[in-house]
Amino acid sequence: MELSSLEFEGPLLQRGIGVIAPFDLALERELWRWTPLEVSLHLARTPYEPVPVSLAMAELVSDRRHLMSATRDVLHVEPEVVAFLCTSGSFIHGVAYEQELCAAILEAGAPKALTTSGALMEAIRALALTRVSVLTPYDEPLTDRLHDFLGELGTEVVRSDFLGLGGGIWKVNYRTVAERIIAADDPRSEAVFVSCTNLPTYDLIAPLERDLGKPVLTANQLTIWACLGRMGLPMMGPGNWLRDVFRQESP
Repeated sequence: MELSSLEFEGPLLQRGIGVIAPFDLALERELWRWTPLEVSLHLARTPYEPVPVSLAMAELVSDRRHLMSATRDVLHVEPEVVAFLCTSGSFIHGVAYEQELCAAILEAGAPKALTTSGALMEAIRALALTRVSVLTPYDEPLTDRLHDFLGELGTEVVRSDFLGLGGGIWKVNYRTVAERIIAADDPRSEAVFVSCTNLPTYDLIAPLERDLGKPVLTANQLTIWACLGRMGLPMMGPGNWLRDVFRQESP
């Protein structure tokens, strides 16, 4: 029996993204929806911490030692970039600490590094945003830290809402998230940012961007967008404004 060369070509050359996720991440399936076919995601998790979602948890999951250990766990499969997929853990101590976390990932051997909050910073600069609305699933103190982070970037939070959840964030239904995004929007806002990589948002972005007439930026979306930008690849899925500012290579 002769085998057709066409039938057995491939698989596609794999290109990898290393993802350092908090121990409670439950939305891996959302991450894959953003990526082109040839991209694989290689996940490592921070150690379990028996605390609710809070300032304390954000500090624990962003310990640079945990990030360095998780980076080493994924390096064997040769990812082109390693991302810390956590919004609160990367904005908790401001812009300087976000840069320290990237430095820790690079020190552990990653060829390129980024965080979710760093991706937010890149999107704000790429879209020239000066006023945003914010929705988070956190409590008020943790949400306030996000305001502080955005303030360091020169971006004003004109309206903000938070769900006050200490856990089970991935269980929030789309209707609730959509209603709260709409409530958080403001005519003065140039975009709405929805924080937390554990809050489901994928299928809401396109219809809400159409109805609100502005970017709806979400944590998982921005992280994968920034990773793919470093790889010279376009982002899949919703997010017209981000695709319009696609960059072949990040700074």
